[in-house]
Amino acid sequence: MSSNPRCERPVLTPQQRRNRRLGAICASAFVGMVGAAYASVPLYKAFCQATGYDGTVRRASKAPDRVLDTDLLIRFDANVRDLPWDFTAEQTSQAMKIGETKVAIFKVTNHSAKAVTGRAVFNVVPEQAAVYFHKLSCFCFSDQTIAAGKTVEMPVLYFVDPQFAREFETRNIKEVTLSYTFYPAVDAKAAVAGGGSSGGKAVSTLGGPAAAGL
Repeated sequence: MSSNPRCERPVLTPQQRRNRRLGAICASAFVGMVGAAYASVPLYKAFCQATGYDGTVRRASKAPDRVLDTDLLIRFDANVRDLPWDFTAEQTSQAMKIGETKVAIFKVTNHSAKAVTGRAVFNVVPEQAAVYFHKLSCFCFSDQTIAAGKTVEMPVLYFVDPQFAREFETRNIKEVTLSYTFYPAVDAKAAVAGGGSSGGKAVSTLGGPAAAGL
């Protein structure tokens, strides 16, 4: 009995077989890259907070045990994007000793008729100073929900590591700027994906009867 030619599989040349294998490898690599992209945002954030990379302020668990007799001026910058808020720094600058723990106060007023949640994205200028700029407490570690018509003060507890005064790239720096920009909470996550910084998913409700501590 003769075979049906329509049921026969075409014979592939060696070049066609190589092309098919290459296509399968590329498809697998694309799927892996998409998965890695979603995982990269929290990994990037953790890396930046641990190393101070990309101007990201490092998070600390304790203050240094010594203070140097070296002066440093810290300037503060406060911005808002697409929120019905006023966001200001209560002090434009602070003089400090390197290694000294300082508190800076920021103020937010929600002009909306409803509660609004925002997230502060932050960085340090010049970028090389970020490695030594540490925060013990900050409103930027979590989303912040401000009740309608309320004004809330937000403290930041920070210090500059004494190693700052020894390193070649930083020892001659006399001024450092700490900058914050508040975005709507969802937009802030997009800002982080673009190279900024952010934090976890915890929410602190501020300005209401049970305002959470910072």
